[in-house]
Amino acid sequence: MIELKNLIKTFGGDKIVNNVSTTFVKGKTNLIIGQSGSGKTVLLKCLLGLHIPDSGEIIYDGVSNKNMNDNSKTLLRREMGMVFQGSALFDSMTVIENVMFPLSMLSDKNDEEIRQKAEMAIKRVELDKAYDKLPSELSGGMQKRVAIARAIVMNPKYLFCDEPNSGLDPRTSIIIDKLIQEITKEFNITTIINSHDMNSVMEIGEKILFLVDGEKDWEGTNKEIFKTDNQSISDFVYSSKLLKKVRKFL
Repeated sequence: MIELKNLIKTFGGDKIVNNVSTTFVKGKTNLIIGQSGSGKTVLLKCLLGLHIPDSGEIIYDGVSNKNMNDNSKTLLRREMGMVFQGSALFDSMTVIENVMFPLSMLSDKNDEEIRQKAEMAIKRVELDKAYDKLPSELSGGMQKRVAIARAIVMNPKYLFCDEPNSGLDPRTSIIIDKLIQEITKEFNITTIINSHDMNSVMEIGEKILFLVDGEKDWEGTNKEIFKTDNQSISDFVYSSKLLKKVRKFL
């Protein structure tokens, strides 16, 4: 579980994340949604430790970021997995080499143990026939699966995904969503996903945080999102669904 208390992050005097308090639940898929420029990415980078908040507190399973020294922060980062928007695979490495990379860099396991753990992660995302392929030989969906395998190979407590469905067709997006949700429950991970994909919101939005101009405007579940009287989230949901319908005819 990750808890935010009155988190503020500014750039150039502008509050990009403004007094956000919420809880991201362990074992569930937590989505951060909002228009471009709403503060989603900055908030995610604060959670990852890439941005230092100006004020407020981030509590990781009971441990506050305010009480962490450099060693504690290093250990925390090893408990985090990240799925980047563009997968961010190493082009010159095979699938197995890409997934082995974090273990080689951050663990004290021997070569055999590293390969075994990497193989287990690859099998979990159902790519065990692609060990020796390069990223250029894979589809976008397969590349995303490799990225997920690499993110979970260290058995993280926290999994962060930045627009995991970016560039994928609707069917593949649903498969990736379900895979992330299954892994979240299977390993009891606190998973946080930045997304603008309303299909993802409706399919796996077990906890949804909606940001407007850096502030928490609404939070709830995918079952509650159509019942809310919050006009901002209603406009966002219905405009997104309408835009997708229009695009089908273009």
